[in-house]
Amino acid sequence: MDPDLLEALLYAGGAGGAILLGAALAAAEGLAPQWIERELRHSVTAFGGGVLVAAVAFVLAPKGAESLGPVAASAAVLAGGAVFLWIDKRLQESGAKLAQLLAMLLDFLPEAAALGALLATGDPVGLLLALIIGLQNLPEAFNAYRELRAARFAGGRWTVFGLLALCALLGPAAAALGFLALGHSPDSLAVVMLTAAGGILYLTFQDIAPEARLEAAWGPPFGAVAGFTLGLAAHMALG
Repeated sequence: MDPDLLEALLYAGGAGGAILLGAALAAAEGLAPQWIERELRHSVTAFGGGVLVAAVAFVLAPKGAESLGPVAASAAVLAGGAVFLWIDKRLQESGAKLAQLLAMLLDFLPEAAALGALLATGDPVGLLLALIIGLQNLPEAFNAYRELRAARFAGGRWTVFGLLALCALLGPAAAALGFLALGHSPDSLAVVMLTAAGGILYLTFQDIAPEARLEAAWGPPFGAVAGFTLGLAAHMALG
């Protein structure tokens, strides 16, 4: 196997592993139910929002803009936002209780594909992107687990864990696809990254920021600052 492809699979697998960690943290809510229900849940959500903004600011937007002109780059970002808006509306109309799970996958899979493509080109930013993906997967999986459990998802706790484990395995598959299909097509890679950026911005302001809001609490807004700061530190250390 190509060493760079193996590296992509390992990075994507590690980032996907954060999904199981987030689910495990969510399953431990009985340790302090009142506190977790309020401050921690909202703070974790806000932290994920900060990491998502860092992903857009430090990886997806700047790397994607390298290969495209301003018109094409802007169109890709707007298209990503429009696609996520359409999916969001369909979910609302159907009454499905999978919004957090789908939001996590809509972030994770295109970013994992971009990770594979970047490693195919030898771009050192791949490690940074893998770290950011893992950081955002953790709070998103935390919320997805709680959403599925609240909806009394068929099969109970272990079925939810199994579903999230399957989601984690999709990451390496997406990275392999990106490595093989996008690694030598910088324009296509740029479109994928900028489309993902547009979608992430839509989700951040449509779902994550409102969900993180909690009156008379200072943890959630500071959690967003902490998430962004961690993304900045990783960018400066690894970028």
